[in-house]
Amino acid sequence: MFAGVALFAAPAVADVGGDVTRGERLYEQCSGCHQIGEGAVNRIGPKLNLIFDRPAASIEGFRYSNGMERAARNGLVWDHPTLDAFLEDPRSLVSNTRMSFRGIKDQTDRNDLIAYLRVFSDDPQNIPEAAPTAAPVDHEVAPEILAIVGDPAYGEYLSGECTSCHQASGAADGIPSITNWPASDFIIAMHAYKDGVRAHPVMKMMAGRLSNEEIAALAAYFEDAK
Repeated sequence: MFAGVALFAAPAVADVGGDVTRGERLYEQCSGCHQIGEGAVNRIGPKLNLIFDRPAASIEGFRYSNGMERAARNGLVWDHPTLDAFLEDPRSLVSNTRMSFRGIKDQTDRNDLIAYLRVFSDDPQNIPEAAPTAAPVDHEVAPEILAIVGDPAYGEYLSGECTSCHQASGAADGIPSITNWPASDFIIAMHAYKDGVRAHPVMKMMAGRLSNEEIAALAAYFEDAK
């Protein structure tokens, strides 16, 4: 797509919320200014690898517009809703940028383009409920398991193995955040790994060690973790 830049292979299947293959074609309108994939560098616009959960105007060494710098100071973070709004009408979200891009009015086109951007984010299939994928929970768990009331203090005690990878602050630098999830989502996701429905080997191993009560305790802790 760009001279001298080898892209990661994009899956030829529909991603959550959009079609990756179609999104790759739509990305061609962005490629004159923004590189993405292996070896991507800043050009007229910043590179777009790992854009999900990234604060605006945070690529070191790139000179952003005053408008983007102002949006960053106001707390703009790139996630699905903010990317969708920006792609629809860049100037409605961030005024006074240097971008000449007029926006994409069709919702399906935006969904497909965002799905393509997710391919180059932090292991989006590892924990589907977390950013950047934000997929619905997809596993049935018995009502009596969901009804277990977890002890957040015990969950905090157990959380050390989780926070050896997932940042306790809720930041998502390299690994998706699990902080402030609804407890039911956390429980269902963990049981999807525990029951072998999801294949991520580390998560399967971790979930397989935990009892139903321990999963509920972790869910209670992370739901309200500060």
